[in-house]
Amino acid sequence: MRELPNGEDVTVLRPGAPTQDRYGNDVPGPAAEIPVYGCAVAPRDGTGAGANEIIDARDTVIVGLTLYAPYGTDIRATDRVRVGGELYEVDGQPGSFRSPFTGSTGPVVVALELVTG
Repeated sequence: MRELPNGEDVTVLRPGAPTQDRYGNDVPGPAAEIPVYGCAVAPRDGTGAGANEIIDARDTVIVGLTLYAPYGTDIRATDRVRVGGELYEVDGQPGSFRSPFTGSTGPVVVALELVTG
């Protein structure tokens, strides 16, 4: 998947290198902000594989978003992603696919969960 001309731009926030506070304890460094252009974003529901419960007798419960980023985009399980002003955590490992038959590529697929609290 190439960058989508009408896609949504998102920002990946990658934890910075740790630094030390005045007591010598490791503390996270400032996050690096990495723009990613031309993504597709879709609601992710809790009815697929791994969904164990139905809440309030509803069949579909939105649990986050699925991000489809251009092939080769570096997104890690430890990253956070800002989509439309909301902050999401990466849920699991991002995945991508290259066909061994044609060499064609698909998007990097990332499950996102809204950061609350």
